[in-house]
Amino acid sequence: MRPLARCVGAAIVLALCLVGCGPSETGRSRYGPGAALDPAPGAFPDRIILTWSGDPATSQSVTWRTDATVGKAFAEIAPVTAGPHFYKESVRTTAETTRLRLHRGQACYHAAVFTGLEPGALYAYRVGSDRGWSEWFHFRTAEGREHPFRFIYFGDAQNNVFAMWSRVIRAAYRQAPDARFMIHGGDLVSLGDSDLQWAGWFRAGAWINGMVPSIPAAGNHEYYSRRRDERTLTRHWQAQFTLPENGVPGLEESNYYLDYDGVRIVVLDSNRDLDPQTEWLRRVLSDRPQRWTIAVFHHPVYSAAKDRDNPELRALWKPVFDEYGVDLVLQGHDHTYARGTGHQAGDPAATGIRGPVYIVSVSGPKMYELPEDRWMDRAAEEMQLFQVISVDHDALHYAAYTVDGALFDEFDIVK
Repeated sequence: MRPLARCVGAAIVLALCLVGCGPSETGRSRYGPGAALDPAPGAFPDRIILTWSGDPATSQSVTWRTDATVGKAFAEIAPVTAGPHFYKESVRTTAETTRLRLHRGQACYHAAVFTGLEPGALYAYRVGSDRGWSEWFHFRTAEGREHPFRFIYFGDAQNNVFAMWSRVIRAAYRQAPDARFMIHGGDLVSLGDSDLQWAGWFRAGAWINGMVPSIPAAGNHEYYSRRRDERTLTRHWQAQFTLPENGVPGLEESNYYLDYDGVRIVVLDSNRDLDPQTEWLRRVLSDRPQRWTIAVFHHPVYSAAKDRDNPELRALWKPVFDEYGVDLVLQGHDHTYARGTGHQAGDPAATGIRGPVYIVSVSGPKMYELPEDRWMDRAAEEMQLFQVISVDHDALHYAAYTVDGALFDEFDIVK
């Protein structure tokens, strides 16, 4: 568990938001008018987000933010009933608090973990303190066994997130309101140490983040340089996400795995320490009872943009995916769309194919060009997309949608 009342510093240079790193969340950009965001925290809870640090069938983690005047915070939970008096059965949990030093004061991030929950049950929860409470949110625990469900995948959001990515996450929720979780493939923002940009990301997801749990992977833009020879994962990451700590030591909460109703989801940090993660990956894949395996990380095994390649990562991780029968590999970074097995491009409407199937996708407005050499069966440029993936025992159905709700690509993997 993270230490109580941990204090960490995070200097923010707002001028960098405006030079060479994409559009700002303030003023006007090439993507249209931006929105003036004030990231300053208050006593009332904000940036409420569900994640997991334990078993999704019996636990649920929630993280939120206040200003530094809230020294002690709580989360309350109760089984949902049709009537309004469910709150009388609520149980209170004391949160752990992390203090994050900002360029103008401090913020407190509070994390609570609900445990001992019933599988497949609907719960209501709220977070707050004597300074104020959030509304009641609902979430449902996993079944704890093979059971049909679907989830949403997003490639890079990264740039002008509030103005332009908000429409993608809302379109995805409209397409799949029963999604059990959302996976983010890295580069959630452009400057990982900018509280202003995280303000845009959380504002874009708004109450969806408090209802549908997130499983994030770290991209290169979640890292920043404190010195020329050292890149560090932003300290916003562990403060605002409460994630499993079962990965490689030193990569806690950026390298981890969890199991959800017959699927093992393996999150890798493709920014550093590839060798130790390879050995860890072998252990995690060699001992798994789940029928399906999905790997998530930022830098693609097969690049989907002009003049890009990741040969070291491909040499290390692809043989492991092949050996242990990984079904789906979800990636970002290249700001295009690509889907294929890495072999000769074939039928663009393939069904009944076998994995690993490699996906590269982008959900934000920043776009790149496709490469001249095409490994993919389906590809696109200049499209904001999201993916809805359904798992039903022996069948996995994948569908990619454009932000206007049109089906762009789909396939099935059948065991």
